[in-house]
Amino acid sequence: MNNNAPQTLKGFRDFLPETMAVRNYVKNLFIETFETFGFEPLETPSLEYASTLMGKYGDEGEKLVYMFNDKGGRRVGLRYDLTVPTAKVLAMYPEIPLPFKRYQLQNVWRADNTQKGRYREILQCDIDTFGTKSPIADAEIVAVIYTALKKLDFKKFSIRLNSRTVLKNILSQSGISENQISALQSLDKFQKIGEDGVRKELNKKGFSQLQIDSLFKYIKVAKPDENLAAVFTAIKSFNLPDWSYTFDPTMVRGLDYYTGTIFETYVEEPKIGSITGGGRYDTLIKTLGGPDIPAVGTTLGLDRIVDCIIELILLPNLPKTKTKIMVANFGEKTLNKSLELTSLLRQNNIPTVFYPDEERIGKQFKYASLKNIPFVALIGENELINNTVSIKNMSTGEQKTISQNEIINFVLK
Repeated sequence: MNNNAPQTLKGFRDFLPETMAVRNYVKNLFIETFETFGFEPLETPSLEYASTLMGKYGDEGEKLVYMFNDKGGRRVGLRYDLTVPTAKVLAMYPEIPLPFKRYQLQNVWRADNTQKGRYREILQCDIDTFGTKSPIADAEIVAVIYTALKKLDFKKFSIRLNSRTVLKNILSQSGISENQISALQSLDKFQKIGEDGVRKELNKKGFSQLQIDSLFKYIKVAKPDENLAAVFTAIKSFNLPDWSYTFDPTMVRGLDYYTGTIFETYVEEPKIGSITGGGRYDTLIKTLGGPDIPAVGTTLGLDRIVDCIIELILLPNLPKTKTKIMVANFGEKTLNKSLELTSLLRQNNIPTVFYPDEERIGKQFKYASLKNIPFVALIGENELINNTVSIKNMSTGEQKTISQNEIINFVLK
């Protein structure tokens, strides 16, 4: 193997233009949806002090944080998520009016074991509401998730809700008073390994058969606590259909900072794990040295969502390029006129490419075809004399000549 051959690090990816067209479409749709619900944009640094990041994610999560000493000898880390850095912002800027509804689309990094739908660099899309304990805020997050997925034409998905209060009650009723976090870490794998798998893991960890049997006994009869019931009532008032959300007492969410409502979204196909996840974290900002500000939010996993869209062909009519037309290059005699036409098209907000080299026209057509550009404009010597332009439709092969004054309306039509 040639160690000098170009390669991409495991868990990281290159996105070529065709994939970026889908990613940009999803990002823009997310932003449009977030802003419709009154959320505002925020960005935070890629690097944070280790003291900001550590102690927030639990033992399992903190193993995945990329940590190192920078050139100044400071202990720093790449952000693992967007929630903790945003909590830092709330702690640093007390003048921000509350409630504060923010959205954030930025990369995060996790030293994770790679598999389908699990990467080491992720574009995370977060929404959070800070400064209110109202169950309406929790329900609104669920409404955003539903609205975004429906706009993307997802048809079979389930937003699952639970509460840390419900889980604590289940553990207490089951006689599990010690090693509760360990028990929840095993239960958190329920979607992957099922009840039998969780039972085996709990047994290996030393939990008694009575405790394990009691755990699943009380899971089967568990009901939403008072606050979660209020969340469900508010969700119904937001007119979400009953099929789109459900109570799931097996759902844990692994991060230690959650304090109340938690939620995840799953699709039936492909089997890719959760595509959104979040919950209420009312004490995190205070632990960062800031004011006592309650908060609730979620991540929409753009990478997994895009993987689903591509595999399920949910956006079949999405153009592979935003370029509408390419202006061909016939050489020096018509160059100035071709560049003037290129400029005219761009001034009218029509995405346009000019082919920079004087090549045979067949090669230029092939380039436009490979780039999925729908039209090619040609100004040869005859067009120059007659003040016309020939337009070739790359999908049908049809070519027609029109006056240069008509080209804007022709392309927009």
